[in-house]
Amino acid sequence: MRITRKIHILGLLFFAILCTACGQEIKKESSPVPSTKAAQAELGLQIPGPESFDSVDQAIVVEVDEKNKKMVFYNRQVERTYTLSLDGTSRLRDKYGEAISWGQVHPGDLVELQFLRKEKHLTTLSLRATGWTFEKIENYQMNLVKGELSVATEVYKLGPKTLYFSQGKQIQPEEIHSLDVLTLQGVDSEIYSVNVVKGHGYLRLQNGENFVGGWMEVGAIKVAQITQDMLLLLPEGNYQVTISHKGGGGVKQVSIRRNQETVLDIGDLTIPEPQYGMVLFSLNPSGAELYIDGEKKDPSKPISLTYGLHQMIARKEGYQSITQYIRVGQESAGINVELESNSNKDKDTNKKNTENKDTDKKDGEKNNNSTTVTDYYKIYVDAPVDAEVYLDGNYVGLCPCNFKKIPGEHVITLRKTGFLPKSYTILVDDKQRDFSYSFADLEKIKEENSPNESKTP
Repeated sequence: MRITRKIHILGLLFFAILCTACGQEIKKESSPVPSTKAAQAELGLQIPGPESFDSVDQAIVVEVDEKNKKMVFYNRQVERTYTLSLDGTSRLRDKYGEAISWGQVHPGDLVELQFLRKEKHLTTLSLRATGWTFEKIENYQMNLVKGELSVATEVYKLGPKTLYFSQGKQIQPEEIHSLDVLTLQGVDSEIYSVNVVKGHGYLRLQNGENFVGGWMEVGAIKVAQITQDMLLLLPEGNYQVTISHKGGGGVKQVSIRRNQETVLDIGDLTIPEPQYGMVLFSLNPSGAELYIDGEKKDPSKPISLTYGLHQMIARKEGYQSITQYIRVGQESAGINVELESNSNKDKDTNKKNTENKDTDKKDGEKNNNSTTVTDYYKIYVDAPVDAEVYLDGNYVGLCPCNFKKIPGEHVITLRKTGFLPKSYTILVDDKQRDFSYSFADLEKIKEENSPNESKTP
């Protein structure tokens, strides 16, 4: 009995040892399959992951193409542009490391990148914490000749590597107008990118022949004398337009869209029998000259003016000239005009300006007396052919054309039926020579961008 029990126990022990050995051998035979990454490496494949990158860069965003899952970047140091693809593993972050969306990345943004060079795949994009950003800058002066942009008392550098954008596309710096609102990004005193966040459009009057010589007020931002075939450049937005001439006119509403032309029909406005008001001007110092709508007037006695808007200029040598608009709306009124004296430096400047004006006047008189000979230098616009050319909003002819060279900053606007209008800001020097411009072809209007006509609601 005891022997049988011992044999039974020994049998159980032997069975346990046998099972253990079998288990170890089974475990050894069922070793895990190679990892996915290892298998990919054996096959020569590399699937990008959140941690996959072999290159880093500091760049500027040039284009964001969410539809095709791509972004274009520019490296300033080597002056190279390249494209990277994105997928679900790509991470977009702000400068604090928080996740952001496609819509929060814009052309002109300064970014830090991690990516796979061979696969051209973006792993991580982070908005740069270094550098600076000035948003919605309105009061600035841009001088492309000097390569400078001034904001308040600070001056920043513009260079050949500076990129310019509008509506997600690169543009030429000359396409920016002083009325545009900008976002600037850069490092130290150098501007890396300029982005137009609020641009400009164009206003053209239709059926306004009866109002030529009158005045047009656009909100509180623009007053212009109405000329034949004028094309007015305005910031994009909604405005109230007041038309006035010889006591007539009216008010219209317009919507200006970026890079597009708005046609304002004023054919329904009328000019009644003109009403007149007597205006007595009091000028200090005495002897100052007074001009109303470009005509010299005698300020010693009341001046009869039609109801509506008029331009007034008062000036005297040694004093700062005053140019402002006055509105006549009653039978009689008095206006006091006080001219401010210049400093010695300002006197010299004023004298020089007076000499220039006298010279221009003499040149104009010479030109009026001669229809075949001109003794002034010209600006030539050679392209795009057959485009209408406007200088500071006034029509000058079909391209190719030319006009008198007047030193200073001017805006040349090109317009052609079926194409989007475009403006260029030019800085004309005072050197004794002609100058020529050839601009790029205009862009055809797409159906959704067709010009809109504004009427009184």
